Amino acid sequence: MIYTDLLVVGAGPAGLSAAAAAGTQGLDVLVLERSHQPGGQLVKQTHMFFGSKEQYAAYRGFEIADFLLDMIKMPNVKLQLNATALAAYDDGIWTAQVGEKYIKVKPRAVVVAAGANERNILFPGNDLPGVYGAGAVQTLMNQYGVRPAKRVVMLGAGNIGLIVSYQLLQAGVEVAAVVEASPNIGGYLVHASKLRRMGVPILTSHTVKRADGNETLESVTTWAIDEKWQGIPSTEVIWSADTLCIAVGLSPLCELLWQAGCKMVFVPELGGYVPYRDGNMATSIEGIYAAGDAAGVEEASVAMVGGKLAGLSAARYLGVDIPDESILDCHKQLEALRSGPAGAKIRAGLGKLTH
Repeated sequence: MIYTDLLVVGAGPAGLSAAAAAGTQGLDVLVLERSHQPGGQLVKQTHMFFGSKEQYAAYRGFEIADFLLDMIKMPNVKLQLNATALAAYDDGIWTAQVGEKYIKVKPRAVVVAAGANERNILFPGNDLPGVYGAGAVQTLMNQYGVRPAKRVVMLGAGNIGLIVSYQLLQAGVEVAAVVEASPNIGGYLVHASKLRRMGVPILTSHTVKRADGNETLESVTTWAIDEKWQGIPSTEVIWSADTLCIAVGLSPLCELLWQAGCKMVFVPELGGYVPYRDGNMATSIEGIYAAGDAAGVEEASVAMVGGKLAGLSAARYLGVDIPDESILDCHKQLEALRSGPAGAKIRAGLGKLTH
């Protein structure tokens, strides 16, 4: 049995920020990360961040990951890689697999920052080699230096689809088109503008009808859709491509929160089922906090601030005297990040899940 003040599940931007915040307060912190490398999605993000100085504006994602790792380098914070959290039990014990072994952890508080997984959609040929999630393509390019394709069709014009499309172009890959089912582009227009300047068409109110090929992907058929999201006959276009990259959103990884008995609610604006929580990231179960995409899919900048807030809130729950100003500063940063028209959907979703 491992005893610790705070257990953090996930070493992405939210989990590392939570661990740094709690560790700075003198708490013993154990961070479990299922990957062989900490940093989460940050390690494959080569674009510069927006926001303010507090959210590392003008730095690239992989640089921010290094900053966060430096912040948790303290004797009372332990980072365990290749550790998959498996279950939460009624007696407060959490289990994990570390390599070939299993461990039991008895924490006084928990921050679940397990992230999210990529969604897929159904269409004929979606299991052909050459049909990938955007995260897999980004990992091949930015982490391992492998050019993943020669000619790509991107499905999804959210920030992930737009950013990965631009990074593909930087890697010498031709992007035939970006296809978006919604009538409007979901990502920041600055990303869309960069693609359009490079001659990449962005087709809204379109989707993939089918993918074809003998042994691997050879072509992608798209078509327009109506206001009921139904395909419109005679609008089909066949694109020659060896890769179809799918970026149609993320779903929060909330299995541990379900197991722990946290009250959950379906909020489409935040990616699906997420935990009810208060403004300080506390779930309906005392001592359990949620942060990052596991608490609702948002940007990495929000994940970092939300993780810090969760870490400070957990420390306060465990008896540490946390100044109100520190909590208030996190709230102000989150409010600024979610302001404006771009944050309208997120604000609407948040209104459905506070308890």
